[in-house]
Amino acid sequence: MSRNISENLAHFAVTIISKDRPGIVADTTEVLFRLGCNLEDSSCTMLGGDFAMILIVTHEKPFTKARLSDEFKALQERSGLVVHLRTLHEDEIYPVKDEGELCLISVYGSDQPGIVYRVTRTLADHKVNITDLNTRLIGTKEEPVYVLMLEAILPPGLSIEATSELLEPLRRKLAAEIGVRAITPVSL
Repeated sequence: MSRNISENLAHFAVTIISKDRPGIVADTTEVLFRLGCNLEDSSCTMLGGDFAMILIVTHEKPFTKARLSDEFKALQERSGLVVHLRTLHEDEIYPVKDEGELCLISVYGSDQPGIVYRVTRTLADHKVNITDLNTRLIGTKEEPVYVLMLEAILPPGLSIEATSELLEPLRRKLAAEIGVRAITPVSL
């Protein structure tokens, strides 16, 4: 998006948390649609019995956070959603463009404390930027399996192979399967 176009838009971060039920996304996006907002970026997931969404929305100026808040009040009262709104400032609008390779790192192992910490600390110590992270407990009560999936941008000079090698000691320590593979961007 060019700077001139962006200067004519108000940008907001919308966070929604609710007990999970069908229709949360539809109810939320209906409010945005009625207002004429554009949904630019989103992430939604279920965490335990709660559903969480983070949305980046825009609207042509003049448009205020108060107007957005007023429109969500009725939905909050009717459905029990918890809504948090934040105005984004100019320096928060454009995504950071990193130069490194995009990869997917997957970890499968026995459920134990510290999996996320150990993996993310190792990556942070090597300047790997995590752009998305999800965890899930699968398997059975007798044999739970912890799954960690994350997308990351490798810093210049750090290859997929080198990333896999730096995670090798953790693979042994956690007795887990750890995979690192490139994600090939698709141009439309």
